[in-house]
Amino acid sequence: MQAPGKPANETARLHTLHSLAVLDTAPEERFDRITRVARRLFAVPIALVSLVDAERQWFKSATGLDASQTPRDISFCSHAILQDEIFLIPDASQDLRFGDNPLVTGAPYIRFYAGCPLKGPDGSKVGTLCIIDREPRQLDAEEQDLLRDLADIVEQELAAVHQANVDELTRISNRRGFEALAQQALGLCKRLDKPASLYFFDLDGFKEINDRFGHAEGDHALGAFAQALKAVFRDSDVIGRLGGDEFTAFLPDTEQVESAMALERLSQAVSELNLASRRGYALRYSVGATVFDHQRHRALADMMIDADIDMYAHKQRRRTNDTIALSLAA
Repeated sequence: MQAPGKPANETARLHTLHSLAVLDTAPEERFDRITRVARRLFAVPIALVSLVDAERQWFKSATGLDASQTPRDISFCSHAILQDEIFLIPDASQDLRFGDNPLVTGAPYIRFYAGCPLKGPDGSKVGTLCIIDREPRQLDAEEQDLLRDLADIVEQELAAVHQANVDELTRISNRRGFEALAQQALGLCKRLDKPASLYFFDLDGFKEINDRFGHAEGDHALGAFAQALKAVFRDSDVIGRLGGDEFTAFLPDTEQVESAMALERLSQAVSELNLASRRGYALRYSVGATVFDHQRHRALADMMIDADIDMYAHKQRRRTNDTIALSLAA
């Protein structure tokens, strides 16, 4: 068996896949309808919308197959995403790359495979729409065009899902997208016994920016802060706008010292932004933090509550200090 290689843009590809916030979600009719149509049109027993994660392929839709995922190193789709065109295997039992593959020698006894790569919003190949038969066969040019057309529809649906998870103003994850991504990352930290941190940010004086400079300038301030978060945190970190002037960041596999350094970098980045922008106001924020505790934090919501409480305590301390400073100045 020949194990599949990895795309040259693997890190960016995985970031794109995870940003879709689709992995490990419930079945959806919009995708199941496409695999049912594919199964019927091509007269095959199995049709899949397969997404290739770091170590597995996971099926957003699986018509004719009970499994929800398989290891990546034995998946046909991991080979398919290395191609620009349809990846076609007429008879896997006679193919040196797949003849002894457990998916060929055992259930589901793959013989014929055709997978059309699916692209994410940035063009990265995140998975495939594939059809599978237990008998050898071919796919003519017209049938290949049909498979591409169906794959285009899947890509449109993935783009719609992605759009629903992205904040339109700042172009980072909205609350729905953040919670889906961060919960998935937290689950991984739990399984691997890895540390994690969560930050909760609230812009100080944001109402005054809107009142004095207008809502367009308020929108600019939100966008500028979001870009500062993107510039400071890693690709593997999950950042999002929860709504209004509230932002958050989840840092998986991160010790407290590393988290503190990230927060210091953000402080420096915002200071530099304020010096450079000269827009008549300074971006200021309060921040709360919590470190993942396996006993205390059973879900992401528990961490968010703790970080929110810590953020309000920080905001109150800032207000108290500002009041004291004004009193001294008077």
